[in-house]
Amino acid sequence: MLGALLIAPSIGGLTAKFSKSLRKLAEESFEGNKLLTDTAQETLANQTIVKAYTAEEREKSRFLKVARIIARANLRSGKIAATSPPTIELIGIIAVVIVFYFGLREINLGKMDAAQFFTFLFFLFRSYDPMRKISRQHNELTKAFAAARDVWDILDEDEILPEKFNAVDLKPLQNKIELKNVSFNYQTDHKKILQNVSLEIPKGAMIALVGESGGGKSSLIKLVQRLYDPTAGAIFWDETDLRDARVLSLKRQIALVTQETVLFNDTIRYNISYGNPLATDEMIAEAARVAYADDFIRELPNGYETIVGERGIFLSGGQRQRIAIARAVLINAPVLILDEATSALDTESERLVQKALANLMENKTSIVIAHRLSTIRKANKIVVMEKGKIIQTGTHDELLEKGGTYKRLYELQFAEEETEIVS
Repeated sequence: MLGALLIAPSIGGLTAKFSKSLRKLAEESFEGNKLLTDTAQETLANQTIVKAYTAEEREKSRFLKVARIIARANLRSGKIAATSPPTIELIGIIAVVIVFYFGLREINLGKMDAAQFFTFLFFLFRSYDPMRKISRQHNELTKAFAAARDVWDILDEDEILPEKFNAVDLKPLQNKIELKNVSFNYQTDHKKILQNVSLEIPKGAMIALVGESGGGKSSLIKLVQRLYDPTAGAIFWDETDLRDARVLSLKRQIALVTQETVLFNDTIRYNISYGNPLATDEMIAEAARVAYADDFIRELPNGYETIVGERGIFLSGGQRQRIAIARAVLINAPVLILDEATSALDTESERLVQKALANLMENKTSIVIAHRLSTIRKANKIVVMEKGKIIQTGTHDELLEKGGTYKRLYELQFAEEETEIVS
């Protein structure tokens, strides 16, 4: 009994101590590996800037700094893993010596016969071996648990926007999308991004959102896509609150073209048909023609089978944007969201993209975030936003006549464009 009391608690205590240290070091190592990957990816993706600013040594130092953290954690982890088994073995040897000492003393005093002692010793040894193996396995499991922590965190997350059990499928828009007294802030920040916004977006209309950065334009379109839910108020699709609708049925109704075009390192055909994998070659080519992309695609060495490279690096900005427009054309969704789709283009590319967008927007309900105000003169309604509020609405001519923020922004931008032309 004394031997068991000596061995089990000692091995258990040391195993717990070793495991705690191993888990902490394993987590440090895995976090370091993620950071190392991010650092390498970021540096390679931005190599043009790195070279232009002769920052190679700086980026090398960043990489080595993270690598040293990982190396230090791995070395300490290896040291603990190497120290643990001999320590456990040493405890076993010491315990056996103590058991022998007291056992022989008890035999000499006549309190225990030799058969009882050696029987006890046999079972003690049999119990020690599993304890030693459990200790080793526990150390390995500890490192595995540390590696699996991030996976569990993702799996354990609840859906940000869970559907109601009786959620309905949205039908194609018949009347309007309406925001009623909508306010919004992110969970991690109590600052109001949108404050008591009310807006009607009639079917078939083009609604333009303008204003300085941070006004709430992007947050508004995220709410319309139901990437988030309002913290107050509601958004209606005809008579249906978006929170009562199936998310998939909403996404099928909306096509998105953003300022930063997202293309995959695959063929042009794959990228255009991304939202409709079953599209035929004729459908893909027709979408490209509508987007003014068919001509340049056919001039490429492999036509529609041309690989665009990571993030479309082998194409120009205007070409990437027209591929994205073709993708939206192929989806043929009734509602279109354009998030500053031409702000990063040169004049010639913008002209072609604007023609493609005009084709795309035909007979669609469009919500447009505009950077260049000259591109939204024909909007049915222009909504001027500032600090999360709507401060002006009207057509281009009406807002210029009223004066205020829109006229100031337009005149400022017009003056900048005139300066660029003169220079």
